[in-house]
Amino acid sequence: MTVAETVARDPADGLAAACPKRPLRRHLLQFLTLTALPASIVLAQAGKEPARDPSNTVETEAGIPIKDALVVEKCGTCHTADAKGNLSRISYVRTTPEGWAQVIRRMSSLNGLSLTPTEARAVIRSLSASNGLAPEEAKPVSYLAEHRIISETSIPNETIRQSCAACHAFAQPLSWRRSKAEWSLLRNLHVAMYSQADAQFRKPVEDPTQPTPPNGALKPLPVEVAMEYLNKTAPLTTPEWTKWQARQQSAKLGGKWLVNAMLPGKGLYVGEMIVTPAAGDDDYTTAITLKSLADGSTLTRSGKGLVYTGYSWRGTSSSGPEGAQPDAPAAHETRETMQFAPDRKSAEGRWFWGDYKEFGFNVKLTRAAAEPTVSAVWPYALKAGSKGATLKLIGDAFPAGLKPADIDLGKGVTVIKVTSVSPTEAMLTVDVAPDAAVGAHDIGLGGSVLAAGLPIYKKVDYIKVTPETAIARLGGSEKHAPGYQQFDAIGYDAGLDGKPYTTDDVALGPVDVTWSMQELQTVYYDDDVNYVGKLSQTALFTPAMDGPNPERKWGRNNYGEVWVVATAKADKDAWGKPLTGKAFMVVSVPAYKRWDQPEVAK
Repeated sequence: MTVAETVARDPADGLAAACPKRPLRRHLLQFLTLTALPASIVLAQAGKEPARDPSNTVETEAGIPIKDALVVEKCGTCHTADAKGNLSRISYVRTTPEGWAQVIRRMSSLNGLSLTPTEARAVIRSLSASNGLAPEEAKPVSYLAEHRIISETSIPNETIRQSCAACHAFAQPLSWRRSKAEWSLLRNLHVAMYSQADAQFRKPVEDPTQPTPPNGALKPLPVEVAMEYLNKTAPLTTPEWTKWQARQQSAKLGGKWLVNAMLPGKGLYVGEMIVTPAAGDDDYTTAITLKSLADGSTLTRSGKGLVYTGYSWRGTSSSGPEGAQPDAPAAHETRETMQFAPDRKSAEGRWFWGDYKEFGFNVKLTRAAAEPTVSAVWPYALKAGSKGATLKLIGDAFPAGLKPADIDLGKGVTVIKVTSVSPTEAMLTVDVAPDAAVGAHDIGLGGSVLAAGLPIYKKVDYIKVTPETAIARLGGSEKHAPGYQQFDAIGYDAGLDGKPYTTDDVALGPVDVTWSMQELQTVYYDDDVNYVGKLSQTALFTPAMDGPNPERKWGRNNYGEVWVVATAKADKDAWGKPLTGKAFMVVSVPAYKRWDQPEVAK
């Protein structure tokens, strides 16, 4: 059984599986075959001969001295220290908690590293603190740890896409900062371990963004272009990390946090998370209470969390025993990945579950304070020209004597009266002028502001189905769980320029639609829409069974490509036809290899 399989079966024991105490001899042949590196790194762990740096690389950049005694004890046998306390290789890289978890697994699998789960957690936390990422460096790649399905827009050109994003997300290399020598060694590692890497690095690319070489000059290899980009974009030493090293401290997150959580397919949940410091530094327990604004149902959860690098939250929570309904949040333990702002007054992230992490809340936290705080509004948006509209403010510490004059909803939106108020909710009657500015208005209450909290629109100009590009996985057999996909239909006002799909468009929240699938014409007579699975009217796609289907032409699997279509029930276009939106979905075979580090949340 591989380490990955063990972790998938029992995430709570992931580090124990990744770091077993076992003889080194059985790994020696595998290690030499895969990497062709000196055997001294393996034998050194067993004390057979003095350790030495297997890379034989001379670093010219200033490293990060490693001062943690446990890290030095467990890693310093092979990664020798210099006079300044720099451990070879380790002192010249920085990454996320998930990145360091990957390293520990690789060292265990290939080099015989032996750690207990407690030791492994301590090493990850220490290295995330000393050799982590600054908040500004982690934010652009946070979608990787949050397991979001997105189209990566950070890839600068097709040459780098082929070299660094053909096999994994581009966020994978951008989650690291390395010295120039370490980027070069990473290239060598890929060639040594992955048979297709060398060909991938050299394969010509049609890329008009790359300059034409001078007469007689050779065009640089794609991997050389990638190395130049990574050395410039993700160096070891950066101003962001230098500043964060001075600022980094214990997060001190204890207290009450207001939760704004959007769950695709089920709408907005609001509530609170009580965070209580636990025994360890930056370890916490949590108690969560949420209420659905769509149907009024409540959800209570309890859990625990820990903070890395002074801002990165990793945690878990549950409402009780696991249930069978795949998309029901009360039936599943969720993993929590969030990034707290440096001022520790807010956080954003995702709480997710599912075999493919396909379900999850998009979460925003606001720290409760003594003064009134607004965390959400209901409904999602108000239409220009509305008279006597009802608007609910959700938050904390609302005063009993709240008056219309205390609330500012922006130009053109007037609070007529406060119809009711409690410490956490205020019901308002408002008028929206016909010429009210279209866009997301701030909501002011005393000294508190919910930025861009109230969208004002003239009409729904188009519908966007999210995720716009999706992947589901066939499954349901004994060996492979299905990979579901949850969709949502979001309405948009085209904004001041009147042009859809531009930066000034205003998102208005989910709209009422009917759901269907349409054939994507890629292969004649394949009829994918009849075989890939079923789409419910709550926009939950359930894939068909994996394995050959004797009812299908050539007995193929049930894989295929389809359009997921949302048709508005009330909103119409300029010709009086219902607005429609669609997303592209690939229904693929099960994922036989997974990249995940669930242990960082334990």
